[in-house]
Amino acid sequence: MRMTFRIVVLFFLAIALIGCGNRSSNPWNLIPDERITLRIAWWGGDFRNNATIKVIEMYEMLNPHVNIEFEYSAFNEYWKKIAPYAAGNALPDIIQMDISYLSQYGSLDLLEDLTPYVSSGNIDASDVSERNISSGKLDDKLFGFNLGVNALYSVYDPEVFKANGITPPTEGWTWETFESMGEQLRGKSVYLGTYFTPEQFFAYYLRQQGDTLFAHDGSRLGYENDTLFIEYFGLMQRLTMSRLIYSPDIWNSNIRLADSDPFYRGETLLGWGYSNQFISTVELYGKPLEIAPIPGPNTDQGMFLKPSMFFSIAKNSKHKEEAAKFISFFLNDLEANKVLKGERGVPVSAEVKEQLKPFLEPEQLQVFDYIEWVENNSSPMDPPDPVGTAEVTNILRNLNDLLLFGMITPEAAATEFRLKANQILAKHNKSWEG
Repeated sequence: MRMTFRIVVLFFLAIALIGCGNRSSNPWNLIPDERITLRIAWWGGDFRNNATIKVIEMYEMLNPHVNIEFEYSAFNEYWKKIAPYAAGNALPDIIQMDISYLSQYGSLDLLEDLTPYVSSGNIDASDVSERNISSGKLDDKLFGFNLGVNALYSVYDPEVFKANGITPPTEGWTWETFESMGEQLRGKSVYLGTYFTPEQFFAYYLRQQGDTLFAHDGSRLGYENDTLFIEYFGLMQRLTMSRLIYSPDIWNSNIRLADSDPFYRGETLLGWGYSNQFISTVELYGKPLEIAPIPGPNTDQGMFLKPSMFFSIAKNSKHKEEAAKFISFFLNDLEANKVLKGERGVPVSAEVKEQLKPFLEPEQLQVFDYIEWVENNSSPMDPPDPVGTAEVTNILRNLNDLLLFGMITPEAAATEFRLKANQILAKHNKSWEG
């Protein structure tokens, strides 16, 4: 009778505990949590790879029931690896996603809508602005969560400017200033700059004029006046033919090595890129560097805050909630972000950004300060790149190479680009509507 009474008491005690609102499905922890394996993939260099692995190990220590398998590669190789996974409906649970691929993967129903995971708190976005959240949206679906913001920038060594008797760029400098710097370098062994990635900098130039590279519906190019193409690429061709900027043949070498990129040999005044690259650039350069905006005028129209990259969850994932929790940890954990050091962009969590400042090294603080300046001197980002962007980019890069080698005129390139780009965009837009 006593044993029966004890069993009844334990039974009702269990019922009471289960009904107390404890979120755990196992209030006594009598049975270990189910072992979960997550797969994650990203692209990046050595610093990003090592830092991300450390953060994964931190998460696994805090969540012993989770095992995370990972793979990484360089940017171009990454997408070649991801494509077969997508075709086989076997994408990793968490995919590092670039804005140029977001429309493509989202429109093919390969990515999970993250909105419910934000609403439930599995992804804690309480300190993230709507502007930063919405950058990963297509229509009303959130296909990628912004991991950090960055912006186009110029980078330079003040000592190289001083040695050549040229004043470094200021906030108000323009393309005209840029070209005049080149004139002062004629006959010297120092160049004005290296290769401008055409799709990034032409898009910026168009924004300066109040236009966009793509129409908002993605069905065609966004600018109507080919004079803008002729002006921008005419400038690039003129500077290259005068040997004031390096022609694209330098990119046939391994520019990740300091002795292969002329910037790292002190042979150019300026380098270009996105602000999240500054830390690794300084490390590779080996001396202090400075940041400046991209040339104006109308810098506030041209500049924008760009999500450096996203984390997306694959539609085929069997552990979407756990994947969402890892993304939340990546975004919001201070210790994790001390390791990551804003290399994927300045954190989107306002609280984490402020908490990190006392721990920042000088070059990191430069990036944070620059992003703060851009926030106050920029316009909203263009919509995510449409499906077909990769093909359009290839056309533009090929034409850009021909231009810089003097094998085509800006006028002919403008006509060819418009014809081919509009054909590609219309084809994809029609198939998407169908």
